[in-house]
Amino acid sequence: MKDMEVSELADLLDVTKLVVSTIEMDKVLESILESAMRLTNTSAGSIALYSNETHELELHAYKGFSQDFIGNARWLVRPGGLTDKILHSSKPTVITDTTNKKFFTNPLAIKEGIKSLICVPLTVEKKIIGVLYVDDFKPRNYSKAELKLLSILSTYAAMSIDHAKLLDKTRKLACTDGLTGLYNHRHFQDTLSKELSRAERYEEPLSLMLADIDDFKLLNDQFGHTFGDTVLRRLAEILMAATRESDTAARYGGEEFAIILPKVNSSQAAAMARRLMEEIDKNMASLMRGKLPLTVSIGISSFPDDSTKPLELIKKADKALYEAKRLGKDRVVLYRETRG
Repeated sequence: MKDMEVSELADLLDVTKLVVSTIEMDKVLESILESAMRLTNTSAGSIALYSNETHELELHAYKGFSQDFIGNARWLVRPGGLTDKILHSSKPTVITDTTNKKFFTNPLAIKEGIKSLICVPLTVEKKIIGVLYVDDFKPRNYSKAELKLLSILSTYAAMSIDHAKLLDKTRKLACTDGLTGLYNHRHFQDTLSKELSRAERYEEPLSLMLADIDDFKLLNDQFGHTFGDTVLRRLAEILMAATRESDTAARYGGEEFAIILPKVNSSQAAAMARRLMEEIDKNMASLMRGKLPLTVSIGISSFPDDSTKPLELIKKADKALYEAKRLGKDRVVLYRETRG
């Protein structure tokens, strides 16, 4: 056996040991991607995970691409389209030269200059996990050995990702609020630290939203705590329905809720907050009929503009929330609007 083949097999063995023993999703994905790029000697790559609920792929790890290219982090899988065929294939899809290929029409990929790539479906017992891509900026052929090693890696990768997802679900049961089903305060704190580290590593924005029910004490005093609990549960359902899969919605305490918004800047977060308020108004109307109108005030802070530290980001979102209350409630305020 050639020395290069021995080296590649040793590298594959090392990464498979790592991915099957690691339970943190980010570390699993980074290890898989780095090894795949080494095995194929490619200069770029990415891993996108599939959502069975929304039929979307979302980018979770990437290397070697420009910020413009990775900006489209989530996309719908069209039935019968190229990505759909890749996901349902039993083997890697290889494109040695994208030039003038009728099926290769993604304008971002064309602008990025991708000239060859391998698309590897990640599946476990016919369950779709996602896609591993390795890319090059020049036309090239890939050897049978490279494809075989990549296929072996993808098998371990899919099992490891599925295992990490299962552990995530198990953890959620231990870190949710008993009344609302949202994440609890402790999990919110842990997640905010991890998401901030990830945002800093990939140079992406992140926003934090704190939402507080207006005049909740008055509602409890007039209609009782049992009805107050019903309001909290209904509001939690609205939050879960309105947030993305990548977001983290938590009960911060009492009638206050927190939402972590990865890859979202302050302006985008403000727009999302206003849509959330519309959803709350629409969906709470029947429950609140004949009682007090239910509104919320929302404060928002963002990374990196407002702070790079978790505690400071929370304090600034809280300050923005306080300002929303001071200005008359039922409104959205960004931290930057409180300065000066």
